[in-house]
Amino acid sequence: MREFQALTAISQVEAFINNQGLNFLYISRTNCSVCHALLPQVKEVMGQFPQILLGYVNADDVEDIAGYLSIFTVPVLLLFVDGKEYVREARFVSIEPFTEKLRKVYENYID
Repeated sequence: MREFQALTAISQVEAFINNQGLNFLYISRTNCSVCHALLPQVKEVMGQFPQILLGYVNADDVEDIAGYLSIFTVPVLLLFVDGKEYVREARFVSIEPFTEKLRKVYENYID
Protein backbone atom coordinates (compact mmCIF):
# COMPACT_ATOMS: atom_id res chain seq x y z
CA MET A 1 0.00 0.00 0.00
CA ARG A 2 1.33 3.42 -0.93
CA GLU A 3 2.05 6.02 1.73
CA PHE A 4 0.94 9.63 1.78
CA GLN A 5 3.41 12.51 2.08
CA ALA A 6 2.60 14.53 5.23
CA LEU A 7 2.22 18.24 4.46
CA THR A 8 2.49 20.46 7.52
CA ALA A 9 2.37 24.02 6.16
CA ILE A 10 0.37 25.97 3.57
CA SER A 11 3.59 26.55 1.60
CA GLN A 12 4.09 22.77 1.34
CA VAL A 13 0.47 22.28 0.27
CA GLU A 14 0.80 25.01 -2.36
CA ALA A 15 4.01 23.50 -3.75
CA PHE A 16 2.42 20.02 -3.77
CA ILE A 17 -0.69 21.22 -5.64
CA ASN A 18 1.30 23.20 -8.19
CA ASN A 19 3.60 20.28 -8.95
CA GLN A 20 3.03 19.13 -12.53
CA GLY A 21 0.98 15.99 -13.01
CA LEU A 22 -1.65 14.29 -10.90
CA ASN A 23 -1.66 15.22 -7.21
CA PHE A 24 -4.10 13.96 -4.59
CA LEU A 25 -4.71 15.50 -1.16
CA TYR A 26 -6.44 13.80 1.76
CA ILE A 27 -7.43 16.28 4.44
CA SER A 28 -8.60 15.13 7.85
CA ARG A 29 -8.59 15.98 11.55
CA THR A 30 -7.13 14.08 14.49
CA ASN A 31 -10.44 13.20 16.19
CA CYS A 32 -12.48 12.48 13.04
CA SER A 33 -13.71 8.87 13.08
CA VAL A 34 -14.98 9.09 9.49
CA CYS A 35 -11.54 10.32 8.38
CA HIS A 36 -9.76 7.41 10.05
CA ALA A 37 -12.23 4.84 8.70
CA LEU A 38 -12.02 6.17 5.13
CA LEU A 39 -8.23 6.53 4.84
CA PRO A 40 -7.41 2.78 4.46
CA GLN A 41 -10.04 2.49 1.73
CA VAL A 42 -8.59 5.49 -0.10
CA LYS A 43 -5.07 4.05 0.21
CA GLU A 44 -6.29 0.83 -1.38
CA VAL A 45 -7.92 2.74 -4.25
CA MET A 46 -4.78 4.78 -4.83
CA GLY A 47 -2.86 1.57 -5.41
CA GLN A 48 -4.64 1.42 -8.79
CA PHE A 49 -3.21 4.80 -9.83
CA PRO A 50 0.57 4.69 -9.38
CA GLN A 51 1.25 8.00 -11.15
CA ILE A 52 -0.82 10.07 -8.71
CA LEU A 53 1.28 11.74 -6.02
CA LEU A 54 -0.30 11.41 -2.57
CA GLY A 55 -0.40 14.10 0.09
CA TYR A 56 -1.97 14.17 3.56
CA VAL A 57 -2.92 17.24 5.60
CA ASN A 58 -4.09 17.20 9.21
CA ALA A 59 -6.30 20.29 9.45
CA ASP A 60 -5.59 20.49 13.19
CA ASP A 61 -1.91 21.09 12.38
CA VAL A 62 -2.46 23.33 9.33
CA GLU A 63 -5.34 25.51 10.49
CA ASP A 64 -5.20 27.82 7.46
CA ILE A 65 -5.99 24.93 5.12
CA ALA A 66 -9.75 25.49 5.50
CA GLY A 67 -9.55 29.02 4.12
CA TYR A 68 -6.89 28.19 1.55
CA LEU A 69 -8.93 25.40 -0.08
CA SER A 70 -12.48 26.42 0.99
CA ILE A 71 -12.96 23.37 3.17
CA PHE A 72 -15.98 23.24 5.47
CA THR A 73 -15.85 19.64 6.72
CA VAL A 74 -13.52 16.65 6.81
CA PRO A 75 -12.48 14.35 5.33
CA VAL A 76 -11.90 16.06 2.01
CA LEU A 77 -10.44 14.25 -1.00
CA LEU A 78 -9.01 16.48 -3.73
CA LEU A 79 -7.43 15.56 -7.06
CA PHE A 80 -5.42 18.20 -8.89
CA VAL A 81 -4.26 17.96 -12.50
CA ASP A 82 -1.39 20.30 -13.36
CA GLY A 83 -2.39 22.55 -10.44
CA LYS A 84 -6.13 22.66 -11.18
CA GLU A 85 -8.76 20.98 -9.03
CA TYR A 86 -10.61 18.23 -10.92
CA VAL A 87 -12.25 16.09 -8.22
CA ARG A 88 -13.56 17.07 -4.78
CA GLU A 89 -15.33 14.72 -2.39
CA ALA A 90 -16.13 15.47 1.23
CA ARG A 91 -17.47 13.90 4.43
CA PHE A 92 -19.26 10.68 3.45
CA VAL A 93 -17.56 9.38 0.32
CA SER A 94 -18.81 6.42 -1.69
CA ILE A 95 -15.68 4.60 -2.79
CA GLU A 96 -16.95 3.14 -6.09
CA PRO A 97 -18.14 6.43 -7.66
CA PHE A 98 -15.00 8.15 -6.35
CA THR A 99 -12.80 5.45 -7.93
CA GLU A 100 -14.58 5.84 -11.28
CA LYS A 101 -14.06 9.63 -11.24
CA LEU A 102 -10.36 9.07 -10.58
CA ARG A 103 -10.14 6.43 -13.31
CA LYS A 104 -11.65 8.75 -15.94
CA VAL A 105 -9.26 11.59 -15.11
CA TYR A 106 -6.30 9.25 -14.80
CA GLU A 107 -6.88 7.46 -18.10
CA ASN A 108 -7.39 10.74 -19.98
CA TYR A 109 -4.25 12.20 -18.46
CA ILE A 110 -2.02 9.16 -18.99
CA ASP A 111 -3.14 8.52 -22.61
